[in-house]
Amino acid sequence: MIRGRRARRTKGALGASPITGAGAGARGDGSTRPEDAGAGSAPAATGRNDGDTGASSGRRDGDGAVRAEERDYRAAMRWVRDFLHDHGVADAEIDRAEADDTLDLLVADCVLVPGGNRYTRAELSERTGLSPELAERLWRALGFADVGPDDREFTDLDVEAILIFQAMVRLGVADAESAVQFARVLGSSMARIADAEVSPVVSGGHSMTIGRGTPGGSVFEAERFARRAGATLPAMARVLEFAWRRHVQAATRRAMLQRTRGDGSALPRLAVGFADMVGFTVLSQQLSEEELGAVVSRFEEVAHDTVTAGGGRIVKMIGDEAMFVAESVVDAARIGLNLADAYADDELLSDVRVGLSVGPVLVQDGDYFGPVVNLASRMVNIAEPGSVLVSEDFHAALGRDLHPSRGGDLDEPQSAGPGGGAEAGPGALPGADEFVFVALRPRVLKDFGRVQLWALYRPGDDQVALDRRMGRRWERLADVIRDLEDLRVRGERLLTSGLRPSEAGQPDGGDAEGPQGEAAVDQGQGSASEVDEPA
Repeated sequence: MIRGRRARRTKGALGASPITGAGAGARGDGSTRPEDAGAGSAPAATGRNDGDTGASSGRRDGDGAVRAEERDYRAAMRWVRDFLHDHGVADAEIDRAEADDTLDLLVADCVLVPGGNRYTRAELSERTGLSPELAERLWRALGFADVGPDDREFTDLDVEAILIFQAMVRLGVADAESAVQFARVLGSSMARIADAEVSPVVSGGHSMTIGRGTPGGSVFEAERFARRAGATLPAMARVLEFAWRRHVQAATRRAMLQRTRGDGSALPRLAVGFADMVGFTVLSQQLSEEELGAVVSRFEEVAHDTVTAGGGRIVKMIGDEAMFVAESVVDAARIGLNLADAYADDELLSDVRVGLSVGPVLVQDGDYFGPVVNLASRMVNIAEPGSVLVSEDFHAALGRDLHPSRGGDLDEPQSAGPGGGAEAGPGALPGADEFVFVALRPRVLKDFGRVQLWALYRPGDDQVALDRRMGRRWERLADVIRDLEDLRVRGERLLTSGLRPSEAGQPDGGDAEGPQGEAAVDQGQGSASEVDEPA
């Protein structure tokens, strides 16, 4: 929050304590300071009869609690005032913030952007030599709203940042247009990090810098923030630098390796995958905020752990969907299967559907674009719960990597290996017996027309058993949702009819319908409902 634009929260007398509402001792400048108030500050009248002995005793106990809170308030206010004095804030501004109950915002401004807002847009351009138009573009790219021509919103930190930007342009590291584009990436990434840092964690209810609301106005919040931020902000800056250096190192190595391959392609060739959690929309409507937060956190945790452990990289999380890339189709295939297994074994989450494709992709601003990405996204939408679908190009590329001696033919008859899969023939690479494909009937996908798809699974995994497992998972989720829906219908009928629970009986119309089944993929084996259970 920018100083000078703090929203007025509560109105009160200047220097009045929010604990008692009484004014503080007078100061020479005409304002008041609560820490100068004596112990005799009277609480507001209660309107009770003082002749009532019990009431008087209770009021004395209450007065003692109020005086203790008042002492805590005065001590916190003294600490905050000294802290703000050390940061060059005048008493008049401190008093205004106390009266407006915005001391926490004033402290946050001093800690996070020291030095205060000093420059207008014109003054910023004069000090840096940067044109006002380009300065405005950079400011917007970082994610900040436009400021008025006479607003003093810019600080010495902004001047320093622009001078660094100009030095990089002079060195040829970046031009103006690429710098603006990079500012967009930087701004969006930093905004997410900042939101994550100050937002309470679902499980604990605490953030890294912001404390929970406390009775007594913003004074206690201001003290808590100043004490905590003094330790956490420098530490976070070091952690961010460490993570940035590590990721730059990894990205640089990938770019250098891409150039050394000498394949003549301007675009890197990557395996792209999407993993989508089944039934999330229906499930989210039945959960509380805390429960939904736990589900989302667990989904992201499993996705990150599984993808990174398999040698891939999470590109982004899109609600109930994860996008990832891998340099190797073999790694991508393993990741896809491991994701299906990990979510199937997790009691908190439902199954996922995975779609994999491979080919040249456009890399821009940390994201990936192109037909290969779109195809993987289309495929995951038609996959069955717990299944992994791959494109024709992915199937062929995996065959080339695993069976170079056979020209990449994965469909050549193979003898059974010890694990129930195919034995690796001469020239086959390690892991050549890890995968089994089932050709699906061609499907029509939006923007792609009729395409050949393949179902991927591990040797030894009985397809009928997979279908049954997926069916059971979906049935279990549907049963839970039906029970919740039945309870909702019962409650609505009770509210509308005014009957006692014992008189309500069963709701008419039978059980509520469960969620509609996901779009099925013909795997040549039939759907789960078509498979007879053993006697």
